[in-house]
Amino acid sequence: MREPGRIRLDGHTHTEHSPDSDTPVAEQARAISAAGLDVVCATDHNTIEGGLRLREVAGGFRVLIGEEVSTREGELIGLFLERPIEPGLSAEETIARIHEQGGVVSVPHPFSHNRIHHLRRETLDRLWPQIDAIEIFNAREAFAADNRKAAAFAKERGIPGTVGSDAHRTVDLGRAYLECADFTDTESFLEAIRGGVVHGRLPSWFTRLMAR
Repeated sequence: MREPGRIRLDGHTHTEHSPDSDTPVAEQARAISAAGLDVVCATDHNTIEGGLRLREVAGGFRVLIGEEVSTREGELIGLFLERPIEPGLSAEETIARIHEQGGVVSVPHPFSHNRIHHLRRETLDRLWPQIDAIEIFNAREAFAADNRKAAAFAKERGIPGTVGSDAHRTVDLGRAYLECADFTDTESFLEAIRGGVVHGRLPSWFTRLMAR
């Protein structure tokens, strides 16, 4: 039972517009509703097309248009986007382009042992003052300790934390979300997630080890 005035936010999801996901947008929308999520961040790899299409069919939930961008130094998530961010840029240039749109920069699965494309620690140590949020729970991590390390890193530096199912299949939706106050813009979004409560569970070992 959630507190009155609170919402369930999934900060990291994928549709069929990601090459490693085959979930049709319409099926994704039905699963989001069934999972009781209020807001989802559509963060397909290097495209916002899935988010735009999901927003068209959304019923009973809101969609934040985002993108999981492949930089030269690892992946970054941009949220509140209006235009796609070009992949293959430096992390600094990617952050700048997200901020130019008035967007929010989030770092997905920063300490993952089962993702080869996560942002490297030396890059994170260099760039964290330019980052708006860090994913402190990802439901597809192989090792729970990697989520705890991300949460500790964010807490030590006063960076708001996001939570993501990192859903590539409909069954992943609802595995992880942040319960937080509602928001209307980027400023209130960051304030809301700062006061959010993490809800999440990891799937089977096989599913976690297969995560990319």
